[in-house]
Amino acid sequence: MIKNDLYLKALRGETVERPPVWMMRQAGRFLPEFRAMRDDYDFFTRCRTPELASEITMMPIRRFPLDAAILFSDILVVPQAMGMDFEMREGVGPWLENPIRTLEDVQNIEVPDVNETLGYVFDAIELTLLKLDNDIPLIGFAGSPWTILCYCVEGKGSKAWDVAKSFCFKNPEAAHLLLQKITETTIAYLKRKVEKGVSAVQVFDSWGGSLSPEDYQIFSWPYINQIVEALAPLTHVVVFGKGCWFALEEMTLSKASALGVDWTVRPELARMLTNHTMTLQGNFDPNRLNSSPETITKMVTEMINRFGKDRYIANLGHGILPNIPLENAEAFIRAVVDWKPN
Repeated sequence: MIKNDLYLKALRGETVERPPVWMMRQAGRFLPEFRAMRDDYDFFTRCRTPELASEITMMPIRRFPLDAAILFSDILVVPQAMGMDFEMREGVGPWLENPIRTLEDVQNIEVPDVNETLGYVFDAIELTLLKLDNDIPLIGFAGSPWTILCYCVEGKGSKAWDVAKSFCFKNPEAAHLLLQKITETTIAYLKRKVEKGVSAVQVFDSWGGSLSPEDYQIFSWPYINQIVEALAPLTHVVVFGKGCWFALEEMTLSKASALGVDWTVRPELARMLTNHTMTLQGNFDPNRLNSSPETITKMVTEMINRFGKDRYIANLGHGILPNIPLENAEAFIRAVVDWKPN
């Protein structure tokens, strides 16, 4: 039994004294002990070394009173497992030397045996669960098929994902084949994470908001929903679509346990769009963590009051930024932990 199951209670829709809190990308990035590792290990070495990934996962847990841990990894380990040689370049970010551009490229991609290609992730889960000692839940995650496709076709990060979108519109057969292969790999990957002991999984649709509401229903949501359908009988599934508030009504009809929302949607509207029946997660602007601790505390309190304490998980509206002062991150977490009803 997990000692602090506040996060799981929120996913189950149970009444709680206060909302649970964790922060997207809390494992690493803004922590000095994580940055100190960069001199010794490159990014994907940290992902692929179970001892390092486990240690990074624990870093924020040792510092802050968080209600959940999220395994340190990266969404691009899935396309790497499928044979795409992504690297992380300094000053550039994700980089793929030979992006996917044709139907033939897609046909040559294999749906791998995740036990062979992603075993290091599952080993990291085992090590992390030992360290957590049932204190708090561990979250596993993956990128949405659309978000993964964006990187595979674009070959690097982008603001508008024009190359990826053009690929889909010009070559829909190739696009849907690639999306399906990513979906099948992701389902197998997340199922294995559940077997290894994670308490919930989150699907990050980081670039879903680059699609129109109509195209979202063609190229993103159907594939996310396949993942939800496959995993929901096994565990809690959280879907986070950045910039995808327009799809909240559709998402609410799914078997997801919770929906993440970003800072572009008001709590009241998010509640209305989800018929006041769905656990919501979010939606503090990560840049707002540059405010003073006093301002952060006030804004977080207001955020909780607007969402309501039940069926709610306090979080950021996207990942924490690398330059956030530790005392500001702590102010965010403490504001939730110390929250009291009016």
